[in-house]
Amino acid sequence: MCYAHSKGSRIVLKGDVPLKEIVDPAKRTAWISQQVDLAKNQHMDGINIDIEQEVNETSPEYHALTELVKETTDAFHREIPGSQVTFDVAWSPACIDKRCYNYTGIADACDFLFVMSYDEQSQIWTDCIAKANAPYLQTLVGYEEYITMGIDPKKLVMGVPWYGYDYVCQNLSKDHVCSLSKVPFRGAPCSDAAGRQIPYGAIMKQVNSSLSGVLWDEVQKSPFYEYKDSLGHFHQVWYDDPRSISLKAAYVKSRGLRGIGMWNGNSLDYSREAVAEQQTEAMWQALTP
Repeated sequence: MCYAHSKGSRIVLKGDVPLKEIVDPAKRTAWISQQVDLAKNQHMDGINIDIEQEVNETSPEYHALTELVKETTDAFHREIPGSQVTFDVAWSPACIDKRCYNYTGIADACDFLFVMSYDEQSQIWTDCIAKANAPYLQTLVGYEEYITMGIDPKKLVMGVPWYGYDYVCQNLSKDHVCSLSKVPFRGAPCSDAAGRQIPYGAIMKQVNSSLSGVLWDEVQKSPFYEYKDSLGHFHQVWYDDPRSISLKAAYVKSRGLRGIGMWNGNSLDYSREAVAEQQTEAMWQALTP
């Protein structure tokens, strides 16, 4: 932490709390003061509120969540001068995963929103097939929706994935369509839960020995590859690389968003191997067009 502070970086808490508990204003206040104390004791610089629970627009939780963010921001700014309070939101404000939040109210109440532009196949309503974790156009549509709601682009930070999804294909066609087993999620018949998350470092170790090598989907602007496991099952792996991330970073710059971040920094290979060093450097550089 001291090293991070010496480089001018902030270190913040990650905050999550069951929403049913914070409908009661007294419990809300208690939770907030607990977080402020924790941050003070550990010389931290704020909190990132990462609540990804289902919320209905007509529920008490809908209003309580907005109040929680506002009260947390007020308390941190008052008790820890210069501190930062941020809130994580889904790639789009359109009730993704039944997260129907008061997005404009929350944006007004905190320093900025960290938009999780990944897991964009958490609810698949069309054909149950493997797709990109963060397709380019779909990702951009999410930001335009937030901005159209009246949220200032300077209140939005784009989160990009430094991991991908490994899917077992029920069937893999010659034109690279990988059909998935149906794993429902929050009302959708199919989801990325049919696959497993795999970090970029591990992907780079596997891709060159795969059946296909790196393939590129021009529509989704995303790399993918295919391999066969020891049981003879075909897999399709979708991920982001410097090429796909650079396109999104260019949008961040041109649209005047506040910045860009990733989930997560540990997903790269930081070993001293020459190839790994190049791959890791390229991923960091892709964030700054």
